[in-house]
Order: sequence, then structure tokens, then C-alpha cells
Amino acid sequence: MPTATDNNPGANRTNWRTAPFSAWAFHNIRDLLPVAEIPSAPNTPRPLREAPRAFDRFSVKGVDGSVHDLPGFLAATATDAIVVLRDGAIVYEAYFNGNAVHAPHILMSATKSVVGLIAGILSGRGELDLDAEVAHYVPEVAATLYRGATIRQLIDMRTAVELDEAEHARYAAAANWDEIAPGTALGLHDFFATLPSPSPGHAHGGPFRYVSVNTDLFGWVIARATGKSFAELASNLLWRRMGAADGAFITIDRAGAPRCTGGLCATARDFARLGQLVLDGGARGDDAVVPAAWIDDIARGGDRDAWHTGEWGQAFAPISRAMSYRSGWYVIHDAPPLMFAMGIHGQNLFVDRANRMVIAKLSSQADRIDHRALLLTHRAVAEFRQCLAAGED
Repeated sequence: MPTATDNNPGANRTNWRTAPFSAWAFHNIRDLLPVAEIPSAPNTPRPLREAPRAFDRFSVKGVDGSVHDLPGFLAATATDAIVVLRDGAIVYEAYFNGNAVHAPHILMSATKSVVGLIAGILSGRGELDLDAEVAHYVPEVAATLYRGATIRQLIDMRTAVELDEAEHARYAAAANWDEIAPGTALGLHDFFATLPSPSPGHAHGGPFRYVSVNTDLFGWVIARATGKSFAELASNLLWRRMGAADGAFITIDRAGAPRCTGGLCATARDFARLGQLVLDGGARGDDAVVPAAWIDDIARGGDRDAWHTGEWGQAFAPISRAMSYRSGWYVIHDAPPLMFAMGIHGQNLFVDRANRMVIAKLSSQADRIDHRALLLTHRAVAEFRQCLAAGED
């Protein structure tokens, strides 16, 4: 068990997601949780040339009326690392709280967006049928709450699954992120197989409903569909081909199943490289890593009504009323459109294809969901865009 040494303030499995311990823990996950490695191809990284901008005129207003320059914004949103790309070049980069260029940081639920790209690769290769029912690949869930749910509904958060308090507790124990009683054998696959049967009228395909367990179940689906582990697929199909400079890793349960909903850890630069891959239509040079049609489908194929009538439609209204969720990605359909990945405690990846800008921002915000910080961050994206555009005049 880690102790308060080597800059660790005393983070352990009981407190690693709470401040102040999280500022250290989020980039030292290997010291706290079991993981599966996702190797890169370190001899062939995607180059990131440097074209630094000062952003001296950066100014963004908080919901309380306070005005922040760039350092103030980064402090106000508990930033651990940020990389801003324009045309594939680093125009701004900064690290705080012991983070560094080669330090992997947990992405939390932004992991779902990475998983969504892997889904697109497998679909394009004909190894995954998105219209098939989940039980086609994982018959263990055929009689559970997932009965009748399709793979597409799983990755678009449109299942009718809703867990009660006891099921949430069992899920938390199965995910292996917390200290649990010795001898507990439950893992993620056990958890899914023992979910209850659906009640009458239980229908999938309705409004957006954010259910993290969906993406963990999808991890089991792709393992069954391919006969390969998630870590192997992520490495060979995505991480190596996109030109990641550093290896990534994902947390696993006691049986080795990956936490596909939020356990991926990567450096800020590689997170930005992933965003650049999306900006470039899924291609790295001549290699179509992710099918271009998949990227376009994320950008345009989401159901806006499902989002608007879903559980987060009103909460996100101050940011945009024209949104959708598709394959693990959030999309704002205002001008200019914006695709983004999002995780609790302030993890974000923004892809602005119209303005050729990518922002990877990793944080250790004290609250799981800080709506003030979220709104401030989206305002900052617009300010980065404006500053970069003004620099071309």
C-alpha cells in the first residue's frame, strides 16, 4: 500500500479519487491498481512539432463573473496537463502537480471515446456487427436487463438499463477500484451475468441515459467477437498505428477484465495525438487507422432528440442545446461544430475540425462533476480558438 513518501500525500484505494490525494494518484495509477499494458511503437511516433504561442490576450469569464487569464483558468479548473495543437503542432503545453510529458494520467470516462474508435475499427474490418444483440456475443446476459439491447444502443448510451443502489454497490466492487473485503471474488463478468431480468415494458433505444456499465460490457463483447484482449486490440489497432510515443494502460478487475468505461491511462501528448487522428478523419498519413466514415458518423450520426430528451439535455443547455452522443463521443452541432471526450474530475479532449484545433486537458478537480469548471472549460475552448484565429491576422 503506498504511503506518504516520494511525493505521495498518502493516496491509497480508499481515497485516491478525492482531493488532495487525487492530484498525485491520477498520474500514478500503476502504484494503486492492477493494469494491463497497451504498448506503443516507440520508434515510430507521430511527430509533434512545436510552434508555441504566448496567449497573452487569453481571457475567459467564469459563471461568477470572475475573469481569468490563461494561468488563472488552468488553476481554476485544477489542470494537471494541457496540450493544445493547431495543424498538428503544439502551440501550448503545460504540466502541474507532478505531471510530466511522459506521465500517463487516468482519462476516466473519456476512455469511452477511445473505446468508440476501436469499435469503429472492428466494425470496418467486419469483426463486429453493431446491429447484433449484445447476447449474440455474450449469451451470459441474454436473460438480464440487457436482453434485446444491440451493440449500437450499448455504445450510444441508449439502453434501458438502470441499476438500483445494491447493484451499483456490486458493480463498484466488481470494477476493482476500491478496497474490498478479502476473499471477494466478484468480477465484472460475474456482475453482468447475475443482473436481474427486465421488467415488462423494458424497451431499449429511447432517450440518452448515461450508464457506465454499458461500456464495460462492451469490453466483454469485443473480447468475445475477436478472441483478443482489449489491451491487445487497443495496442495493435490504435495505439501503435496512430503513432503514440508512450505506452498506455488500462485498469483491470481481479480476473483481468478491463475497465473500459473509465480506466485508460495515457499521456497528454498521446491523448492529443488521438484527437489529431480524429481531426484528420481517422488517418495517419496513408494509413486509415479509423474508417473516415466512422468519424463522420460520430460527427453527424447522433440522435439529437435522444440527447435533448435524455437525462443530460437540460444540464448541458448552458453550453449548447444542439448536441448528440455517438459511439462514446459528445458532439456540439453549433457553428463551429465540436467533438469532445469527457471524464469526471475534468478530463477532456476537444476536436475542432473546422479550425484545425485539438485540446487535451487532464485535471484533478475535487468534484466528480463540477458544472462551473465544465462551463468555464468550454468557454476556454472558444477563447483558444479566437486567440489562434487572431494570430493569423
